[in-house]
Amino acid sequence: MALARERTDARVPPAARAPLRALVVWIPWVPVAAATLAFAGGLTVPPAWRYLPLVASIVAFGLPHGAVDWAALPRAATGRLTPRWLAVVGVVYLVAGGAYAVAWFLAPLAAAVAFLALTWFHWGQGELHPLREVLDADHLDARWRRALTLAVRGALPMGVPLVAFPDRYRAVLGSFVAPFGGSVPAWPFTTDARFALGTALAALTLVTLAAGYRAAADRRPWAVDAGETGLLWAYFLVVPPVFAVGLYFCCWHAPRHVARVLALDDRAVDALERGRLAPALGRFAREAALPTLVALVGCGALWWAAPAPEPTLAGATGVYLVAIAVLTLPHVVVVTWLDRFAGYW
Repeated sequence: MALARERTDARVPPAARAPLRALVVWIPWVPVAAATLAFAGGLTVPPAWRYLPLVASIVAFGLPHGAVDWAALPRAATGRLTPRWLAVVGVVYLVAGGAYAVAWFLAPLAAAVAFLALTWFHWGQGELHPLREVLDADHLDARWRRALTLAVRGALPMGVPLVAFPDRYRAVLGSFVAPFGGSVPAWPFTTDARFALGTALAALTLVTLAAGYRAAADRRPWAVDAGETGLLWAYFLVVPPVFAVGLYFCCWHAPRHVARVLALDDRAVDALERGRLAPALGRFAREAALPTLVALVGCGALWWAAPAPEPTLAGATGVYLVAIAVLTLPHVVVVTWLDRFAGYW
């Protein structure tokens, strides 16, 4: 374990950061900012088109971004692929993913709520590595400020759409649980509940940014953090939830995790230090291909096993998101392990 800490406490090599910024900055910022401006200006899309980013996520970073967990955890632990750590990842996916899949059949509403909470945590934790290791955010040097940032960043895609689009949010949540015989209560979507949630999220955001500002020795990374937070607030307030979450998944969360995975692979880092992102991404794609295919087969199996799947685009997307949920739990275990190696907690 000493070897793991010695390896993963090191920051991303400086020469590798420039190409990684394409994954951490430009690929996320440009589409999210463009969508924010377009929908704020009155753009509307047909209901079926709102699912396009989620469909694209099958191959465009989304589903594949976690498909290299089998390699990422061993590399973080030992610097190489070892049978012991490969087996650890396999057991995590078999036990955690299998248990969560069963939960969807036994208690679909509870499983859906757990998925929202799990995604809140995971999408928040996914922001720590790019901010700290690529953008040099020194205001995240304290554990409690990292915890606040995690809570805020995870709340934006999970909480803000509920405040802005309660009916659509409830419909999407319903598409998760309906194929498994569940239903969604109305009370979380009332005006009073949404007002309380929105007020709490806004207060938490301001407190977190203020704490970071006071702690920052270099205010430029803090300004990036604050700018991204403001952009995501605006984005999730104006872009319809299904489209917004799908685009965020493909273009924000997943590329940032891919950047972290590439920084664990010595051969990818060698390419990045030469300023070459394409070979590093090609290596990632090859390692993700087979696990992604297996995950798609699992999606089909879940559709076949669900008691009441709807043969519509919304119904198919709901089952796909349940499959994503089943994969998310072991993926979060792996990423939390990476965070522990990196000394975040």
